[in-house]
Amino acid sequence: MTATAPAPSTARARATAVLPRLALVLAALLATLFTAASPATAHAALTASDPKDGAVVATAPAQVTLSFSEQVALGDDSIRVLDPQGKRVDTGELRDMCSGNTVRYGTALHTGLPDGTYTVAWQAVSADSHPISGAFTFSIGAPSATDVTLPATQAGGGPVGIAYGIARYAAYAGFTVLVGGAAFILLCWRRGAAERPLQKLVVRAWVTLTAATLAMLVLRTPYTGSGNFSDVFDLDGLRAVLQTKTGASLVSRLLLLGAAALFVAVLFGVYARRVAGLGPDEADRAEGENDGSDETEGAEGAERPDDTSDLTFGLAIGGAVVSGGIAATWALSEHASTGIQPGIAMPADILHLMAVATWLGGLAALLVTLHKVPGIERAAVRRFSRVAFVSVLVLAVTGVYQSWRQLGSWSALTGTEYGQLLLLKIGLVAVLLGIAFVSRRWTARLADAPADASDATTAAAGRTSDDVSRETASGAGSEGSGVSRETEPVPVPVPADPERAAQLARQRAARESALEKRVRDADPDRAGLRRSVLAEAAIAVILLAVTTVLTSTEPGRTVEQETGRGSTATAVPDRAVKITLPFDTGGANGKGSVRLELDPGRVGANTLHLWSDSADGTPLDLPEIKVAFTLPAKDIGPLPLVPEQAAPGHWTASGVQLPLAGEWRIDVTVRTSDIDQTTVQKTVKIG
Repeated sequence: MTATAPAPSTARARATAVLPRLALVLAALLATLFTAASPATAHAALTASDPKDGAVVATAPAQVTLSFSEQVALGDDSIRVLDPQGKRVDTGELRDMCSGNTVRYGTALHTGLPDGTYTVAWQAVSADSHPISGAFTFSIGAPSATDVTLPATQAGGGPVGIAYGIARYAAYAGFTVLVGGAAFILLCWRRGAAERPLQKLVVRAWVTLTAATLAMLVLRTPYTGSGNFSDVFDLDGLRAVLQTKTGASLVSRLLLLGAAALFVAVLFGVYARRVAGLGPDEADRAEGENDGSDETEGAEGAERPDDTSDLTFGLAIGGAVVSGGIAATWALSEHASTGIQPGIAMPADILHLMAVATWLGGLAALLVTLHKVPGIERAAVRRFSRVAFVSVLVLAVTGVYQSWRQLGSWSALTGTEYGQLLLLKIGLVAVLLGIAFVSRRWTARLADAPADASDATTAAAGRTSDDVSRETASGAGSEGSGVSRETEPVPVPVPADPERAAQLARQRAARESALEKRVRDADPDRAGLRRSVLAEAAIAVILLAVTTVLTSTEPGRTVEQETGRGSTATAVPDRAVKITLPFDTGGANGKGSVRLELDPGRVGANTLHLWSDSADGTPLDLPEIKVAFTLPAKDIGPLPLVPEQAAPGHWTASGVQLPLAGEWRIDVTVRTSDIDQTTVQKTVKIG
């Protein structure tokens, strides 16, 4: 007698009808977000300042202005001007002086500032969401000594930067497993929706992504600002973050995760109940019909208890839109939204992220299935192999485009940090593909395995814990009374003693685990596949870590542009220039050496120290010593300087101005007597 499939319930019908509508709403949201995205260049840079770095002005300026290469986000405390004693002399009010393509901000200074050297420290957030910072000096009247100490860590560094980086990694990992796990179920193994291990994997990925997104949102203020964890409670800072592009992207991600929660509920609720009624053969035929393979041979006349095709299609469309929306929250706020061709780069970045998630997240789902659910059909493994192959193709095409866009030249591939990390990522992908090739060979061996052996393994794996308990109880009864194990199973009594009951429960769990392990290890082909997939997953974990660092690294194209532009910004002073120049004036006691130290050895104001030593290493008091600086590449100099004697054999000069970076020639003229004199020189690089 042929069984009639039950009519779908009202709840199921509603779920099927809601998903397409949800997909349309989310598609409209994505279109709105894309429209709001504006092109820019990746990683802003300070292009000019007034006063200039190292400038000496006659009178105190009314304000300090900074010009950037692109739009940046600044707060009222983003520009600080400090006097030689480290006291703030700015009013703390940010002035927006942007007009057209000019991006300029400033802050007013207090009146009546005395002469001396002043330090300008600034920090901002570039259009690709990464914090930037820098500092420079200028002098009023004449240079002076300054006690200002610049911060040792740049914006986005320190413990807060580490915590934010961990949250970024967790977000990528959660997205990868969430999307890849759901895709594995819908595209490769529908019956997996009813398996508890896969349900736990996907739900935990959703929780991880949600928690990481919330952490990034509350850490955003200290990450781009003070670097103090206490600022996570700054409500004004949080309000300011929500008005930025990054804050809007994080909030949008949280809203989309709400839609993802509905998707997960339907997948593991209505859908799981419907596929649970399908046996392995029926589920295999249903999936085979859907993907156009020849799995349906011999299924003529077979009727499935329920038809899941409509709900599968709705879940696939809804899931694709939701996952694309979540991927877009990265594309719209990071590197893809800035630089050249953002209209192409953002869709390419979304496809790249989804391809990575489908491949690596599906790999995680397959690994969990092979370890926890040994009853997976061999056809499901073959289907994942095909899905992974398509994902790798999409990954390769979008990855090549992204690499060209972010590097710009072959030299940036080895000459920048971004290019070096990209080479490491490519190497890891190559290793991953090599291991995947081994996995495909194990998959082929599974496909060539006898069908009856595979079915026997699947049937054994499909036994429930109740079956194991009944077999155990029957075996115990047969040993004690001679009753055959084929008789009706004897129910296992539950002891009244809670400790004894817990002990029996642990024993039953151990027996079930041993049975599952015996069934899992019974097939050597599945065991080999499991080992190779585990190796793939290990490499994938490292690959995600490198990708996380790569997304927060300044692109090679931008680094080369800034180098060619010769940006005058200096974030932290370079190390002092220290050189030793031997000399011989030819007269009596005319041999010795001059030790020169130029601190901090950068563009702008420097302090010069000179020590003269005789041939035996004792201080040598010279009648005269002079210094000149020349920059031949720019036809600057010589800039003469006569230092003041501070002690016997020691001369010093403050406020030594070097206007440009480059290869400077330092000429030191030494006179040891009225007629004995010589000039020695050395070329040094000034940053």
